[in-house]
Amino acid sequence: MRVVTRFAPSPTGMLHIGGARTALFNYLFAKRFNGQFLLRIEDTDRERSTPEATSAILDAMSWLGLTPDQPAVMQSAQADRHAAVAHEMVARGTAFRCYVSAEELQARRELGEEKRLAARQEGLGEAERTALLAQAGALLAPFRSPWRDAGEPPAKDAPYTVRLRAPDGGDKVVEDGVQGTVRVNAAEIDDLVLLRTDNTPTYMLAVVVDDHDMGVTHVIRGDDHLRNTFRQIPIYEAMGWDVPHFSHLPMIHGNDGAKLSKRHGALSTTVYRELGYLPEGMKAYLLRLGWSHGDQEIFTEDEAIQLFDLGGINKAPARLDLEKLGTVNAHFIRDADDDRLFGLLHPFLKADGDVDADTAARIRRALPFLKDRGSTLVELAAALRFLRVRRPLELAKTAKKCLSPEGLARLGGLLPELRNLSTWTTGSISETITTYCTATGLSMGQIGPPLRAALTGGLPAPDLAPVMDWLGRDETLGRMEDQIQADAA
Repeated sequence: MRVVTRFAPSPTGMLHIGGARTALFNYLFAKRFNGQFLLRIEDTDRERSTPEATSAILDAMSWLGLTPDQPAVMQSAQADRHAAVAHEMVARGTAFRCYVSAEELQARRELGEEKRLAARQEGLGEAERTALLAQAGALLAPFRSPWRDAGEPPAKDAPYTVRLRAPDGGDKVVEDGVQGTVRVNAAEIDDLVLLRTDNTPTYMLAVVVDDHDMGVTHVIRGDDHLRNTFRQIPIYEAMGWDVPHFSHLPMIHGNDGAKLSKRHGALSTTVYRELGYLPEGMKAYLLRLGWSHGDQEIFTEDEAIQLFDLGGINKAPARLDLEKLGTVNAHFIRDADDDRLFGLLHPFLKADGDVDADTAARIRRALPFLKDRGSTLVELAAALRFLRVRRPLELAKTAKKCLSPEGLARLGGLLPELRNLSTWTTGSISETITTYCTATGLSMGQIGPPLRAALTGGLPAPDLAPVMDWLGRDETLGRMEDQIQADAA
């Protein structure tokens, strides 16, 4: 059997963290067994589905590198096929035409609620209370239609829905890949609607037909769908189709254990791209949200494909930890190819102003040595800000203190020594600073702070000699002169 998995988001909003993790797990499981990973856009909710949300989902999937092995299937395009299956089920006797109207169902529910409320009234006898609760339970129980055994329609042109003939007794059992053995009594499964009165399919029917037609062998999805599984399996059985293997993933909570919300970081996946996370960093972090393999914390995609299994998924909800995400992302920034990293970094650099050729070259030279200066591209771009083209530097408070008259005098003494350098290299710069300190009796602790302040404005930077080499002779001397002249003015 060739493994086929699918990710089936509804385009009623953006792709969030939980959906991205589900897509990743489906992708990895298929790749682990040299199978197929498919994508289906479940756009049958006509009122809430939007083309913009569909585009955003596809964009997020592309950014994460979760590319399906076939073009995405639009569920709405299969509506005729869904309806045909429902009518075939009627012919088989596993579904039926139901003439109970929506108004009748609503009246039934309302009466059930009235009975339940009435049972709470004071002064009722135990027998009367028990009778009312029994009546409420019958009215509010999973619906079993009076038309399941056929009969003449109330009128020749009476509107009807097509309903599944739910199983009559016993337990339905699912051997879930994550949750283990799960049982539900068949009496809890209703005669669910497959086709509405306008002949449009319901979600429950469409999902099953699409999964069958796409050859899906393993359904890996959130555990909020676990209840749906017991309503969908009878549809497979009614058509004589193979039932896929189900695995239901626990939800993701905030780091405080509460239901995930925006304050915890429950953002659109593409927002994380805008915040400066790398796709491989996101995937490596999402992988560890509820899955583990020994004590290993960080996995490359190739490692994940080789090791991913359903048995490593925890039953308990995972907790989103943005600090941990930053740590994982920082690892992948340090590990990234320099040329690729510069390309990813460029938009974040441009957010602080145009990047001319000289600045780009300067940053490109320094980047291999400064990749550990941020856990996101936003932070890394900020750490590289001192390498931009010369302009009056905005001095931090600490930098201003370093540029006291005494500090500026030391810069003024060093400046001609640097001007006289015949070659501008890290080695020659370092040697010149050392010689100047020896000759004047200064320590690096005395010359370093004012020099760093003049060159970076107070931004953190590595050893000064490499910084001056990356900036170049003209930029370095110009920044020192700016501060000395500003003091003189």
